[in-house]
Amino acid sequence: MLEQAKLSKKASAKHPRIKLLATSLFVFSTMLISGCSSLYSKHVEWETIEPERYPILSAVGYAPINAQLGVDESSKEIQAIKASKLDAYRELAEQVYGQKVDGDQSLSNMVLVNNELKSSVEGVIRGARVVRSYPVGQDTYATELELDMAKVYDIYLSTAKPKKIRKVTYY
Repeated sequence: MLEQAKLSKKASAKHPRIKLLATSLFVFSTMLISGCSSLYSKHVEWETIEPERYPILSAVGYAPINAQLGVDESSKEIQAIKASKLDAYRELAEQVYGQKVDGDQSLSNMVLVNNELKSSVEGVIRGARVVRSYPVGQDTYATELELDMAKVYDIYLSTAKPKKIRKVTYY
């Protein structure tokens, strides 16, 4: 009787192992038969995405001539040309990236004591061209810039190469 109990205990101990092995074998064979995509090779064809139309952005920058640092009138004018160009680039950056605005107000005894507003622009402008630079009146210089977004898109394609899936083939 004691030996029979030992034998049945051994059989029941082997039974869960057999059941686990059979279950594992069933799951593996089901995955193999069902065609899990991770077991197959695939080939993906990509195509680039192009917008339907491209806008052309324009900006004008201004700078006062007499406020520039320089020893004579011609050097001040050259500095004003450069400053007006930078102002035009800032305006283009505002159009492309937007402008960050921070505001702060302080009250003391329910009286407004400080009202502060700051704005900033940050970005990289590539592909802009100077349309023209010219004096405005007696003391101001202006520069007009143009940014063709088709050119910007071409520059972007040369670096980032955006893609979408055209076709996937499984082997």
